Amino acid sequence: MSELIKHECGIALLKLRKPLDYYFHKYGTFTYGLDRMYLMMEKQHNRGQDGAGIAGIKMNVTPGNTYIFRERSDKPDSIDRIFKRIYKDINKLLPDKESAGSGSESLININDVPFICEVYLGHLRYGTYGNYNFEQIHPVCRQNNWRSRNLVMAGNFNLTNVKEIFNNLVNLGQNPVDVSDTVTILENVGYRLDEENERLFSFYREKGYTRREITIAVEKDLDIAGMLRKSVKEWDGGYVMAGLIGHGDAFAIRDPHGIRPAFYYIDDEVVVVASERPVIQTVFNCSIEDVNELSPGHALVIKAFDKITIEPIAEKKKITKCSFERIYFSRGTDASIYKERKKLGELLTDSVLKAIDYDLDNSVFSYIPNTAETAFYGLLKGIETYLNNSKIKLITEAKGDLTEEKLAKIISVRPRVEKIAVKDVMLRTFITRDRSRDELVGHVYDITYGTINPGADNLVVIDDSIVRGTTLRKSIIRILDRLGPKRIVIVSSSPQIRYPDCYGIDMAKLSDFIAFRAAVGLLAEKGRESFIRELYEMALEENKKPADKIRNLVKEIYRPFTVDEISEKIAKLLRGPEINAEIKVVYQSIEGLHEACPDNTGDWYFTGNYPTPGGNKVANQSFINYFEGRDKRAY
Repeated sequence: MSELIKHECGIALLKLRKPLDYYFHKYGTFTYGLDRMYLMMEKQHNRGQDGAGIAGIKMNVTPGNTYIFRERSDKPDSIDRIFKRIYKDINKLLPDKESAGSGSESLININDVPFICEVYLGHLRYGTYGNYNFEQIHPVCRQNNWRSRNLVMAGNFNLTNVKEIFNNLVNLGQNPVDVSDTVTILENVGYRLDEENERLFSFYREKGYTRREITIAVEKDLDIAGMLRKSVKEWDGGYVMAGLIGHGDAFAIRDPHGIRPAFYYIDDEVVVVASERPVIQTVFNCSIEDVNELSPGHALVIKAFDKITIEPIAEKKKITKCSFERIYFSRGTDASIYKERKKLGELLTDSVLKAIDYDLDNSVFSYIPNTAETAFYGLLKGIETYLNNSKIKLITEAKGDLTEEKLAKIISVRPRVEKIAVKDVMLRTFITRDRSRDELVGHVYDITYGTINPGADNLVVIDDSIVRGTTLRKSIIRILDRLGPKRIVIVSSSPQIRYPDCYGIDMAKLSDFIAFRAAVGLLAEKGRESFIRELYEMALEENKKPADKIRNLVKEIYRPFTVDEISEKIAKLLRGPEINAEIKVVYQSIEGLHEACPDNTGDWYFTGNYPTPGGNKVANQSFINYFEGRDKRAY
């Protein structure tokens, strides 16, 4: 993608199902679980680079010893930093099987070695819009002297109604120390955990159990699913949340619409959860059939004593999994995602051919590195299919008049493919003056000279999506124009991004979207500037309604125009006065998106059809913020 879109976030959860000695004898190390956590987090590095953290819980530790461990970092190389610190401490105290003498493992007191745990929870973070401080790095902890009241949580989530949840906590008598979404959700679940502890404490006290016996019984009988059902009733948004409880219980939950992804794997040695399927396949050397998707609205509950269940925790809703996961965010090594991205490219074939007037002799095809490469392969497949059909037609029509020379000319035609754009560096915006920063941005990409016939060739380049258009206008189109093409066709494998996301993607402001700016520009050209104020006043009133009654009024901005009209306006916005080539923009259709990604139907950023009531309110508020000139997110 030419423009970085931040995304929240990646999780990794692991529970060992055997005693620690088992892994020492089989794998030669007590750090088997920790090693796998490192791999799972590193292989999900694509999902978060603002920070990372890991927590671990030792089970059956005698009182007086530390049993909850946590390391976090908010540095760009956070994964490397936290694991270096962890292994530095471990290596001082713990020999591996090769360096240890026979029987030396029996001399090691594992309780004295930090982070040698039975349960782990890791997190990779992209910060919520405007909120990147260290205290927001997951996992977050809620501590207590009773093990079964300790709660550690991490999540890939965004909720539209955090303020309402916060106010509910206050009405329950709590006094949270922060209004952030992270702390609010931790306290929300923590309150229900306290409630469940108190219920069981009362139950066993009436049966005559001693306090020590009650503690043991509570840890065994905590109703994790029931606790979670009460918590998520209040949540509006997309989420995968994972948690650990101090005595060793663990859980992972997924929102009822399935907006955020989660996968799990179970064998006789481990239970693991991750945000992406190929991560589990690679780290645990298992097949795609062995990795399961956590069903929307369900919880994977892992009891400390090794009972594992999948339980419903939310009312069943329409499944609307995030399609951007397939287009861009998730690793392209997933078997189905790879096929879907190729299909997205292939389905653009007819539109691209039309944009170049079917002139394949004078057209060069390329892509914006690096994530658009798979869609590029799909587009090439579509072009080659078109060419093959054309060759068959020419050969058939020629009949007896087909010489060897003519046949050779027909079959030699193929798409002209070049690697045009080269991404040199990720430049830092340490220069704050706009003019200087724009000059730097213009050098993020470079080009391969001599690949275009100046004044004659069309140049087609495919990207995953066009969000703001800033990098295209200030960098990519400028450098492509240096090659002298007659026409530059920018192709997006996703549809026009028109609406803010409020479920975990950093696309919160309408004014950022080039499609929105194009539609507003078209309204102005038609003399309908007053409609913007009218819609603003309507949005103010609309957002006073109950959440489930609110309509997305931003749709009215786009309603008067066709997709092609907005695309043409976007092309004009992208073409600066210094550009010589004609600019055309081709977008994926909504129908094409769903054909390519049939199981991930969540398309609210394209269509405005939000899966939860809070989405419509966020869209309206984002428009209100735009009209009032407020540079802030709408939730």
